[in-house]
Amino acid sequence: MKDASKILQFARPDTVIEFAPGSEKEVGLNKLINKLNFINFQEESILVNFRHSKYPRTVTLEAAPLPCLNNKLECRWVTTDAINTSTVGCVFDNIFVVSGHRLIMAEPELISIDEEGATFLLPDKAIEVNYRKSRRHPCQGIAVELFQNGARLNGTLLDFSALTFRVEATGDGSRNFNWINDEAAVQVIFSDDHTTLYSAECRIATQTLGHSRRIYVLEPLQAHMRRFKAKEVRSLRHELLPLPNAVFRHPFSHRNIDLKVLDISGSGFSVCEDFESSVLLPGMIIPDLELRIGNGFATRCSAQVIYREDKPLKEKSSLVKCGLCFLDMDIRDHVSLLSILYLAKDKHSYISTQIDLDALWQFFFDSGFIYPEKYHYVQANKAQLKETYRRLYTENPSIARHFVYQEHGTILGHLAMLRFYRGSWLVHHHASNKAESSLGGLIVLNHLSHSTNDSYNLKSSKMDYLICYYRPDNKFPNRVFGEAVQAMGDKKGCSIDTFAYFHYHRTFSDNWNFSGPWSLTRTTREDLFDLEAFYEQHSGGLMLNAFDLEPGCDCGELAQDYREAGFKLERHLYTLKRGGTAKAVVMVNISDIGLNLSDLTNCITVLIIDQEQFPKDILLIALSIITHKYQQNDLPVLVYPASYAEHTSLPFERKYTLWAFNIQTHTSKFIKYLGDLHNRNRHRRTQGTESAQGT
Repeated sequence: MKDASKILQFARPDTVIEFAPGSEKEVGLNKLINKLNFINFQEESILVNFRHSKYPRTVTLEAAPLPCLNNKLECRWVTTDAINTSTVGCVFDNIFVVSGHRLIMAEPELISIDEEGATFLLPDKAIEVNYRKSRRHPCQGIAVELFQNGARLNGTLLDFSALTFRVEATGDGSRNFNWINDEAAVQVIFSDDHTTLYSAECRIATQTLGHSRRIYVLEPLQAHMRRFKAKEVRSLRHELLPLPNAVFRHPFSHRNIDLKVLDISGSGFSVCEDFESSVLLPGMIIPDLELRIGNGFATRCSAQVIYREDKPLKEKSSLVKCGLCFLDMDIRDHVSLLSILYLAKDKHSYISTQIDLDALWQFFFDSGFIYPEKYHYVQANKAQLKETYRRLYTENPSIARHFVYQEHGTILGHLAMLRFYRGSWLVHHHASNKAESSLGGLIVLNHLSHSTNDSYNLKSSKMDYLICYYRPDNKFPNRVFGEAVQAMGDKKGCSIDTFAYFHYHRTFSDNWNFSGPWSLTRTTREDLFDLEAFYEQHSGGLMLNAFDLEPGCDCGELAQDYREAGFKLERHLYTLKRGGTAKAVVMVNISDIGLNLSDLTNCITVLIIDQEQFPKDILLIALSIITHKYQQNDLPVLVYPASYAEHTSLPFERKYTLWAFNIQTHTSKFIKYLGDLHNRNRHRRTQGTESAQGT
């Protein structure tokens, strides 16, 4: 029997089989047979080594072992034509039985061999050794592109480890291999039939020679990669009990992998894996991964490996840590994950969990969120209102989420949000009961800010902006949101705009129409460009972006999401023109009554472009036509800017301020701002109940 120090010469280069000195031990025939039967059960293969009779060269073939009852082993070649070409001039030497980071080397007697397979007589004893370096994993069906300074090669991925991988590239006969400088980095892209799986800058470690094909051994240059823009405030990591598992089919080798999750946040997680058999490469995309927590929660997602720490987690440990970020996840599953994480941090904090609707309605009245004037407006539809909220709060639709701070069954703070425009979420129903808790309103706001920080990079979240309507005479939201605008100091990060608000009661007959130079038409791209020019000069904020009033906007996907959730959403855009020149753009939003208690999700928004040449009578005629078209006699109307209503003496009931916030660029600043505000208000209590009456 050869000792372990001599085994290296018999391993083929692509398997990189090296052994730790002194790790070898003898194993008996029974253990060898059990290992072979396990490999058969897993439908895997063993390595059969042939040594050239004249040259120091070893050829290794893969063979699938058949069930083994005694010391007679029958195998079938994985590649049936290999025996006729690869082993010419070679003699049989030994077999390797690989299992994890352990390997058994046996020297059986060769009984017979042909193009189909081989039969061996197993020995009574074999040698088992440990690996010293990362194991390579064979691959199939992974296309590779190599780029360097304008040169491009196509090929396939042969195998990989966590540190290097081998690529077979094909040439076109024009000596294009000479265009690749092996002293410079190359850009590598892996893909399958459906998607890109990996891209990285690599160093060429070794390469073979040849005009038609070459094999490159490549080594990634970075152990860390950055998928998204760095956050000033990172998502909070949690160590859950029980520890979750990350289960997936490896995108390169197509083998099933099950790794223990060390910690997890709403934006990613880390896992530990064995150094020798590591399968995670920084930059690798896993299109389908399942997170399992015990026998209960499970969710599927796509993820990307963003780092791998080469140092073991603990002294004398062979485990390494790898970090992954979420690329996408069903939005409802992500909310459920956030709910688990937030409860792990604070037992009183709930996100989109089942809620006692009677307790919620009582909270709305007790907190003053539903005040007498608001109740007078909504009470006629209270049955429909209750049904709408039952579906919103119990069926977990993808278009909505809510945050509750609750102690001993009593709701102390509440906030809800709806995805109401293509990339904008409307924050509403923000209220706290100051009689029970002085900080409930700020706590749920903090939950909102951390939730958006965890969510906005997910493709399914569709989170670009937060918007919120509030009455400027309401102290709490005026202090929180108004001061946020000042703290940000950037209108493209956070802005406010004020509207006049009134209810329009249709009084005009069906025969009334425009006369002279006025017209009411469908809004065109040019009309939106005119609106944009006016708004940039007048405000320069985020309102038009948040309202998705950009040329080419399409709300069809969002309307479909509402229909699938059992709700209604329509949006129609009209332009009032005089002599062909746009004077105002009218946005008609139609949704379920009571979706928002001030019904600002079921209203007409008029955006005045030319205040000087737009009489209020023309506005009222246009409202009459529009309300007749949609068979509604009473609709809330928002007019922007509010100064138009004051300038033309247009009667209005109150003002609403629209707060708009850029999630993609300013979330960390908002979290810091709320943290400072929370600290300032921790010991400050005001008299009575203070509610953030958003919408």
